[in-house]
Amino acid sequence: MQIPDLIGVRERRYLDHTGLMRHRDIGDMMRYAALNQGADMLSEFAGYRPTAGIAADARFKDDLLPPPEMLERYSDVQLFAIAKYVYSLAPPPNPNPVTDLSRRGEAIFAREGCGRCHTPPLYTSNKLTPAQGFEIPEEHLRNYDIERTVVGTDTALTMRTRRGTGYYKIPSLRGVWYRGPFEHSGSVATLEDWFDPRRLRNDYVPTGYKGYGVTHRAVPGHPFGINLPPGDKAALIAFLKTL
Repeated sequence: MQIPDLIGVRERRYLDHTGLMRHRDIGDMMRYAALNQGADMLSEFAGYRPTAGIAADARFKDDLLPPPEMLERYSDVQLFAIAKYVYSLAPPPNPNPVTDLSRRGEAIFAREGCGRCHTPPLYTSNKLTPAQGFEIPEEHLRNYDIERTVVGTDTALTMRTRRGTGYYKIPSLRGVWYRGPFEHSGSVATLEDWFDPRRLRNDYVPTGYKGYGVTHRAVPGHPFGINLPPGDKAALIAFLKTL
């Protein structure tokens, strides 16, 4: 699973790759932090873990999960502090200057209709898109922001896991110059790989995550842009790297 970028999360309306939680205010971010607190077995620093009783208990020094009675939810003050810190994160300076090539790419971005889902200035519409084969319940259309376009992404995470919702959130393109690998499982390492039409083939060798015992597999989903002429594709990538 790709570890998501937290920079700019304050502007995202859904949290988790599958849009597991709505994000309307800092209270939602606090609840999301509490929901994920079980992953704190990975957050040890110099022998300390910020959960009750774990750091002092030798049985859990090897990142084993403690029993539920040993877990203690962060206080509201701690959750608020965590959320405020996450909101404060700023992107690194972008080394990719605006050029004639990137300006041409911006025009291609507009021409190809990319802004429908990756809407400026956030470069996301902040909507959910359904997985292949998922039928959208009528009440979801009333309660959530849904883009009906199905992009064909692998359905495993959102249809066959406990974080499944039937949807993937539409990611922001801001910061893609440093945010690889791409796709929710991190299957491709670069933007150039993402726009390579070979990734849709079963004999493709993923440049990022492959999977245990896997030598080749398709990386399905988001076919938009992969059939552009090479020059247009290079210009589009140059533009995306400036965001």
